[in-house]
Amino acid sequence: MGKYQAFRWDNGLKGIEKPDSVRLEDLIGYEDQKKTLIENTEAFLQGKKANNILLFGDRGTGKSSSVKALLNEYAHRGLRLIELSKHQLIDFNKIISQIKDRNRYFIIFMDDLSFEEFETEYKYMKAAIEGGIEKKPDNVLIYATSNRRHLIKETWNDRQNSDGEVHISDSIQEKISLADRFGITLTYTSPNQKEYLEIVEGLAKKHGIDMLPEELQRKALQWEMWHNGRSGRTAQQFIDYMLGQQ
Repeated sequence: MGKYQAFRWDNGLKGIEKPDSVRLEDLIGYEDQKKTLIENTEAFLQGKKANNILLFGDRGTGKSSSVKALLNEYAHRGLRLIELSKHQLIDFNKIISQIKDRNRYFIIFMDDLSFEEFETEYKYMKAAIEGGIEKKPDNVLIYATSNRRHLIKETWNDRQNSDGEVHISDSIQEKISLADRFGITLTYTSPNQKEYLEIVEGLAKKHGIDMLPEELQRKALQWEMWHNGRSGRTAQQFIDYMLGQQ
């Protein structure tokens, strides 16, 4: 385990040879969210109380990159990242047994986390975060990203009680209680036009793109109209395109 800084679970911890090299300084905007992430992670690495975090919001806004960037900032201080899918939650206790006594700090990272109505893995997640018999070790946190605020799909049928369930409010509360078990929820919304252009301009400056501001803005707005709408990801894709044209 000492050779690697990032891992995935595949019936055992498997080291990732080349984890994403993104750094927090590469992510433009969302300063309040980054500040909270940094403060919570710093407390964790100092052995203080820290919270599990849910990063919720629109696609392409940098939720996943923010978590990955933490590894590159703090690996030298003993931080390690373990990538886990929702279908592997049944193995959560096996993972904990392998890392709880190690002299490292582990963030279990669950990307794009959400559950459909028929999926029951969320119950393992609830127990893992809070509510299981065994206390979660002090050297383990869970950071998850999702496009759903409450993580579990809720339909109008849930509220209309179409299946005849008597205590319908209990069923709804069970579904939304999973997100409530994360101590911190950070919201990432799509940038408005001004924020989108600020991201583009910051990335252009970082990569040395020499272009009149008016021309850069015109091309950036045209790009987002033709492609995936305004987001940090769209801005990065535009800059990658511009670099390819040089």
